[in-house]
Amino acid sequence: MINSIILHPLQVSATDFNLDSNMSTTDLLIAMGVLGVIIGALVIINKIKKPASLGGGKPSGSKASGSSGSASGLFSGFTVHRIAKNLGLNHEQSKMLDYVLKTDQVIDPQRSINTPALLDRHFRRAYRIIEQQAGSRDEIQRKLGILFSTRNVLENSVLGSLSSTNQIKDDTTFILNTGKDKINVSLIYAKGDNLLVDPPKTVLGSMIKLQRGTRLTVLFFNKSNKGFSFETRVTGYSSHNGHPAMQLAHSNQIRFLSQRRFRRRQTTLACNLFLVYVEGSGKKQRLIVDKRRIQGNVADISVGGCSIKTMSAVQVGARFKIEFTLGDENVAALGQVLRSNRTGVNTVVHIKFLKVSQKSMNLINAYVYEYGRE
Repeated sequence: MINSIILHPLQVSATDFNLDSNMSTTDLLIAMGVLGVIIGALVIINKIKKPASLGGGKPSGSKASGSSGSASGLFSGFTVHRIAKNLGLNHEQSKMLDYVLKTDQVIDPQRSINTPALLDRHFRRAYRIIEQQAGSRDEIQRKLGILFSTRNVLENSVLGSLSSTNQIKDDTTFILNTGKDKINVSLIYAKGDNLLVDPPKTVLGSMIKLQRGTRLTVLFFNKSNKGFSFETRVTGYSSHNGHPAMQLAHSNQIRFLSQRRFRRRQTTLACNLFLVYVEGSGKKQRLIVDKRRIQGNVADISVGGCSIKTMSAVQVGARFKIEFTLGDENVAALGQVLRSNRTGVNTVVHIKFLKVSQKSMNLINAYVYEYGRE
């Protein structure tokens, strides 16, 4: 198969095409029109054969992801355009998705988009290629920003949603709603006639015996933070590999729930908080950062905000400059406290980011998606 077509300047005369000098103007125009169509078709084919480029990133020479084959089996740009349109991607995001998939020589884009692990592999590779490209720092950060905005749209798509509880992965945490109570249990096994879960327990560790036939609403989240729910009932009790288990009826009616806007990662990162207050009014208004600091630990984080554990009392509505380190890089953001709750000696503060630089946003996203080198 021809992988590329090299086009050279045309140096021809009328005699090369056996054109009679007495040929009519109409015949000449028709002949030249046919020639133009042929050249145009060759140019289009040549472009489709070449992987997309974002200014310096070279595609891998490895095998196509998700299937065997070479670059000659790559999908056409029309395929990714159709997928991107269905997902609601804008022009820049569509180009980025095309670049990501072709860089990793994907030949089945629909499968990759429906498989979070594959999708992250493609985006991780593209992230590292863009990061190492030559060019201005601002341009590289801009490209990384488009990369993560594209990944986030795909994150929030409902493609590949579960249709049956048989598809749920073992060790998934279930939240059982029993009237006013919410109980967390772990899924032991989903492939049998019933779902097997750890028997619910009180805070003191004693087993809660739910009667057979008890109806439950179950909530759970997959690895990509997509939320789901289904209705079930307790069908009995048994054991699995020597451990006690509660049996729940399977369901083929799983509902997709609204979810957090951005992927979130649990963590423990030392951080400093500096109170920010407003000085002046009107056009002369400016933000002042207090030099006194409050120490804490980031407990979870997304590009939209974070939760912080601290021993200091924090007022709801207060604004803070948050500083912490990811790898060798310093990250800073302006945030506002949405709510806080006391747990023992600590206060858990939930903060929404108000202002984050493009570089800090990219560092947070790389950390959350685990694309960087930690």
